[in-house]
Amino acid sequence: MFNIEKELKKLPAKPGVYIMKDKDDHIIYVGKAIVLKNRVRQYFRKNRKTKRIENMVSLIDHFEYIVTDNEAEALILECNLIKENRPKFNVLLKDDKTYPYIKVDVKNDYPNVCITRTILNDGAKYFGPYANPGSAKEMVNFIKEKFKIRQCKNFKFKDRACLNYHIHRCSAPCMGYISKEEYKKQIDQILMLLEGKIDPIIKELEEAMKEAAKKQDYEEAAYLRDKKIAIENINQKQKVSNITENDIDVIGLARNELTACIEIFFVRKSKMIGREHYFFQESMDTLDEEIVSSFIKQYYLTKEEIPHKIMLKNLLEEKEAIEEFLSNKVGRKVELKSPQKGEKLRFVEMAEKNAKVTLENKAKDRYDTLMELKKTLNLEKMPRKVETYDISNISGTDMVAGMCVLQDGVVNHKLSRRFKIKTVFTQDDPRCMEEVITRRLKHSIENEKSGFGKLPDAIFVDGGITQERAAKRAIQKYNLSIPIYGMVKNDKHRTRALINENREEIPLSEELMNVITNFQDEVHKTAIEYHRKVRAKRMTKSSLDEIKGIGEKKKQDLLKRFGSIEKIKEASVEELMEVKGISEELAKIIKEIM
Repeated sequence: MFNIEKELKKLPAKPGVYIMKDKDDHIIYVGKAIVLKNRVRQYFRKNRKTKRIENMVSLIDHFEYIVTDNEAEALILECNLIKENRPKFNVLLKDDKTYPYIKVDVKNDYPNVCITRTILNDGAKYFGPYANPGSAKEMVNFIKEKFKIRQCKNFKFKDRACLNYHIHRCSAPCMGYISKEEYKKQIDQILMLLEGKIDPIIKELEEAMKEAAKKQDYEEAAYLRDKKIAIENINQKQKVSNITENDIDVIGLARNELTACIEIFFVRKSKMIGREHYFFQESMDTLDEEIVSSFIKQYYLTKEEIPHKIMLKNLLEEKEAIEEFLSNKVGRKVELKSPQKGEKLRFVEMAEKNAKVTLENKAKDRYDTLMELKKTLNLEKMPRKVETYDISNISGTDMVAGMCVLQDGVVNHKLSRRFKIKTVFTQDDPRCMEEVITRRLKHSIENEKSGFGKLPDAIFVDGGITQERAAKRAIQKYNLSIPIYGMVKNDKHRTRALINENREEIPLSEELMNVITNFQDEVHKTAIEYHRKVRAKRMTKSSLDEIKGIGEKKKQDLLKRFGSIEKIKEASVEELMEVKGISEELAKIIKEIM
């Protein structure tokens, strides 16, 4: 259950984008914030709002957010998400205005640099998008002035140079005054500039500004200052739109001692359009590479849409096998890439940063759950390990029990255990409960390093006061003081409450009730599934099981050949010998016994 007040307290004081969703998980609003913590909280304060915002807030069931490095980055991401999802409460522009890019038509013999809002698959190099169109324009003007590249839209050789050559704004390639090689060197420098390698140019501008100031040429100094600012602004081109890669997934990993979180960003048509995150429990002994590799194989197994490239921090040992698998699946080349520098690396780092934030919030949820459970049950120490038990049988037959473990607020499936009842031969659930818990406690007392591990901090039993008292008898045999509580269900078989040894019902918050309900459902499922397995095995047991030399494989082969036990009884020795592995001697024994 998503608790808005609780989630608001977790919001980071960082820039980013927030995504409001309704109870059907539909995106109803996307916004950006310089400080997520402050901006999102404003929606839920009792202050004056427009009717549209009031209506929107009334429909919010839960929200998500993506952390960015700066406001401009958040602005671009907000634009992409709105265009992709068209939330009902966002103002949607009909002209579908897009942000500008700087285009370098490198396929041309004498490339030009210009501003465009349309991305084409024309071999040109695009840089952007840029949140500030003025800065983009300023940069293009600076490039044309600094590097003296051509100004004309359509290049062709002429018999005389244009005015731009005479005012020193063009090197006149149309007149052959500069070779292709020299012109290309200029373009290479421009590409470096647009890729963010600006230190040499900034240094040159700063020196020129100082020189102009010494000469008291303040107009020139101001002009150079503005150029420097324009370059620095453009250097903040956004990672959320990586124009050199227009169809990629970006994977980031974060982990703590219990859980790993995978954050995956989706970039389509050069824009980040969304993200998802996934958790891997009990990952303490698993390498990062194993987690990422497992995720990729599981995630893309059922996906119809697979990008051309998947970006991750480190390459995998299974890289070639995974690439082949994905390529064969979609009928085209799919690559795994590990960027080492530039925008692609920073994009992977951004995914990792968001995975870390998501993981921190989940860890905080667990800690809050444990603290609330400790306070509610008035326990002396944090209930980091809680065990629950359930008995399953039908009219006293095939009696079994299931055990599940809630470790640090999360069900740890690796620690689940199943028991066959050994000392109770009639339907008596409390005695079965006493037997099972006695056996379980003995394992840890005799060897703490056994598969059961340390003793639990608390025990929950599925049932009422009789089950709770049976569990207490078990722990008293070893003079232990483990708190015990019964999990009681209502008429609809849903968890109603916890009760203590005095039959007092313990009031639980909605969030704690959800955790305990899930815990009770898990142990019930474990016990029921084991009971069905034991019962099914007993029901399939036949006289064949009593014959020495007939194992499960030969038994199944006989049943497959004849169809039933009755038909096996009717078969002749010769017919029995037709089954692989059945000798004449064994066939005669089957006939004799059956």
